[in-house]
Amino acid sequence: MTYNELWRQLTQVYDDYEAKAIARMVYEVRFGLMPSDLFIGKDTQLSTDDQKLLAEITQRLLTGEPVQYVLGEAEFGGRTFHVEPGVLIPRPETYELCQWIMEERRGKKEEGRNTSILDIGTGSGCIACTLAAELADAEVTAWDISDDALRIATENAKRTNVHVSFKKVDVLNTSLLNRERPATGLDIIVSNPPYICNKERATMECNVLEHEPELALFVPDDDPLLFYRTIARFAAKTLNPGGVLYFEINPLHVSEMQQMLSEEGFSHTEIRNDQFGKQRFTKSCL
Repeated sequence: MTYNELWRQLTQVYDDYEAKAIARMVYEVRFGLMPSDLFIGKDTQLSTDDQKLLAEITQRLLTGEPVQYVLGEAEFGGRTFHVEPGVLIPRPETYELCQWIMEERRGKKEEGRNTSILDIGTGSGCIACTLAAELADAEVTAWDISDDALRIATENAKRTNVHVSFKKVDVLNTSLLNRERPATGLDIIVSNPPYICNKERATMECNVLEHEPELALFVPDDDPLLFYRTIARFAAKTLNPGGVLYFEINPLHVSEMQQMLSEEGFSHTEIRNDQFGKQRFTKSCL
């Protein structure tokens, strides 16, 4: 099978642009062939074993399985993270949240101590590992309830050559959460928790619904701020003076988010749009 044959097959599932992008990713990641190699026909020179592997990959892609799961990796902020169906695929919007934190924090190092950061609901570890890599004074802890997520995130910390302290914590278990309060407080809490209501399923892409973990996606229709409220209460008790709480949010619930954060003691909340013009992130200070 050639590159042209692959992307044309994938148009059964994707539009032409996405089919070509996925096909290029397959050839580059799995077979080391860049677009220039495809242009001169190196895709016709795959070995018998590689052709067999390509056929297996194609069959998985034709079921709608995301290419990142098929290949076992996803790019995030210029780094390559291992992913499996047990964690969400890192999105470029989430890297924008990391960029915001890094922009704000660089140049603010305090003499004599590191910046303490907690990532709640770490998933693949993409936020925690990125902040640990990019902020020289960062001391990063990351929590998740999923054993699969913690295993994958730990692997990604090794991949990116950073130190992150991972721990299994259920943030909805209030008594447990209170026991996890660090004695010295935190400078930054960041979270991209589940925020999609069940009623939004009808508008979502099938490959997300059928392959990405529901545990990391959905909240009850009658309580869309379930995780945000719990985390905000924890943050209000835990952040050091001048500390900041960052969220990735559902654009459908911005006004409710602002009101909730104000009720939980945060005096100022800033909203920032993502690259697609949607209100996607909050930054809150006590």
